[in-house]
Amino acid sequence: MTVRLETEPSGLAVLTIDAGPLNLYTLDLHADFDAALDRLGDARALLVRAEGKIVSGGVDVSLFAAQETPEQAKEMFDRMLALPEKIAALEIPTVFAAHGLCLTWAFEVAVACDLILAASSASFGLVEKVVGLTPTMGGTQRLAARAGVGRAKEFVMTGERYPASALEHWGVVNRVLPDDGFDAAARAFATALAEGPTRAHAATKKVLDHFSAGGVAEANTHITTIAADLYRTEDLRNAVRSFLAEGPGKAKFTGR
Repeated sequence: MTVRLETEPSGLAVLTIDAGPLNLYTLDLHADFDAALDRLGDARALLVRAEGKIVSGGVDVSLFAAQETPEQAKEMFDRMLALPEKIAALEIPTVFAAHGLCLTWAFEVAVACDLILAASSASFGLVEKVVGLTPTMGGTQRLAARAGVGRAKEFVMTGERYPASALEHWGVVNRVLPDDGFDAAARAFATALAEGPTRAHAATKKVLDHFSAGGVAEANTHITTIAADLYRTEDLRNAVRSFLAEGPGKAKFTGR
């Protein structure tokens, strides 16, 4: 297997890419990744990480060589795009942890996640231009949503590698953390999300999906219904009672 999935007592699911030495995208890796997402079950948050010195060196180029017609290529690209789309559709918080070089498909998976953590020595790139291609797994447009169209054009057209600090400045990476202890810090960050009000986090994601589709006005049309529906949850009612009885920060959330 090129992907492992473990669920911790907190409810955090940890999906690890382990197809060393380069963690290249292949159809087998895609199938393993997709199957792992289907096994999330009652997980309350997802952390995506990788083993090895780098996150990924990109895609196995032999896949591109095997496509003989535009029709065949489109069929493959449609399948590739479905993976980050599946991640983006998850209702639970999703975190991508990049400890090193993170190219092409792995970056496109990263920007499909809710939050990106990067080690200080990590770097990122969409380098498809080296084979005369443009990224096909949503990375260009998701990058534009985070950093703007101009930055997305620069990132893709130059094919350069950008340090974590630059992408944090652009608003693409949420936090840059020290290399030393990065994996533990990323797990702790994601665990805190898993132990939090995950139904409320899902509501936040819905509101922002509406914002992405139609701006503030579109989000405002739905926000009150989305927020009111949280009164159906045990977490909201218990947390309100805890706040009134014990003060803030004492509530325990279950995801129900």
